[in-house]
Amino acid sequence: MTQLFVFARLIFIVLSIVGLSLIVPILTALSCGEFSVIPSFAVPLAVSALVGAIFFLAGKKTTIKFSIRSVFAFVALAWISISVFGTVPLLASGSFSTFHDALFESVSAFSTTGATVLSDVESLPRSINLWRCQMHWLGGMGIIALTVALLPLLGVGSFQLIKAESTGPEKGKITPKMASTAKTLWFLYTGFTVAEFIALKICGLDVIDSLSYAFSTLGTGGFATKNASVGAYNSLAVEIICTVFMFLAGVNFSLYFYVITGKFEEVKKNSELKAYISLFALCVIVIALVLIPHYGSLAKALRYSSFQVASVMTTTGFATADYETWPSAAQYFIFLLFFTGGCSGSTSGGFKIIRWVVLKKQAWNEMLRMLHPHGVFTVSLNQKAGRKDLVFNVAAFTFVYFALVFFTTMVSTFCGLDMFTSLTASLSMVGNVGPAFGTLGPSANYGMIPTFLKYWYSFAMIAGRLELYNLIIFLFPDYWKR
Repeated sequence: MTQLFVFARLIFIVLSIVGLSLIVPILTALSCGEFSVIPSFAVPLAVSALVGAIFFLAGKKTTIKFSIRSVFAFVALAWISISVFGTVPLLASGSFSTFHDALFESVSAFSTTGATVLSDVESLPRSINLWRCQMHWLGGMGIIALTVALLPLLGVGSFQLIKAESTGPEKGKITPKMASTAKTLWFLYTGFTVAEFIALKICGLDVIDSLSYAFSTLGTGGFATKNASVGAYNSLAVEIICTVFMFLAGVNFSLYFYVITGKFEEVKKNSELKAYISLFALCVIVIALVLIPHYGSLAKALRYSSFQVASVMTTTGFATADYETWPSAAQYFIFLLFFTGGCSGSTSGGFKIIRWVVLKKQAWNEMLRMLHPHGVFTVSLNQKAGRKDLVFNVAAFTFVYFALVFFTTMVSTFCGLDMFTSLTASLSMVGNVGPAFGTLGPSANYGMIPTFLKYWYSFAMIAGRLELYNLIIFLFPDYWKR
């Protein structure tokens, strides 16, 4: 019973933190005269704050300790709970007529996927559109990380919670205390958001759109306030700003801490960052060269190439052009980026660059071992000898990741989607990318897919955001054994 109380207490505290963030769309509704929408935000805010306060005070002296099983259960339950909570304003405002559509939208928002069931986002109240983008921002750095930052009372269990939610094969502390680490990461995250907000405002976007796109960009989500996404502004300055901040959001946020504290060597020798920059530059250049005949000039080709590469590689999902109208060679490189993702410890989803770095180095070592059977070879990362357990970790994750992608592809085909659409949509859902190819390409939406598939895709999006194990582990009998 004590364990159940601790679970309930922390879940409601998490929901109250998310609920308090509804103040932003309430102020937006007031400024836009959307008075009928205000109760859709005010009621869940009041209820979550009241219940959260009661549970916080009721167990203030309770010592919180998490077992490994409890960590997985709590993080998974927390993400499911906030996803359901996010549907309340969407349904109460009348913007969505069915629970499955609202849930898909909420899960897509918090998981920073950016896939939408809507064909006309401009018809929504501006406060609802802001809430959609704000959910990206909350989910980007992580709800649990925010909770740990605000509630040092989590004590012993805080590192395990962050570890279970954060992305990448290796997690660590950048400050001695995990709560301080979480606060530092959120401080950096907020700083980048404010910087992009100011930059977009200078470029002529109004306050609400500037904040909405800053939320979506830093959260690498991709929800937009315009039907044509960022392309609706037809502004080179806006596209450059979004491209830069998408790229920055795809970098491990710990590296920014090292820059601020003067530890430049940690940044310079980071293997993943080097691979991330190299892959980005390579794809931008190759796609731009392919697009020169399509757009008529190198400058224009680079403009669209750099934006779309940053969007897909960081799993943001913004669009300034329909890449399905591009030459096949350009589409091929965009398709390859569905398999990558950003850096470990960033807000982007996907497979993560660091895992491809580890697999490439291990493959090279295996070939060397064939030539030198008695040699000793290790995977070197950041100019340090790696560990065998990291290679095993990446190999296991690779199997589980693509097993889920292929199973989701099978489910999609049984639900009536063609094979290529099914494959790319599955890569998009598990990798939290957003758009796919075929009937679910960047100019389409997910409103036409069957209800069951919306629920399955919702599961795949959360599983991808939590790096798979947090949800899939419940299917293993050993989890339920004492």
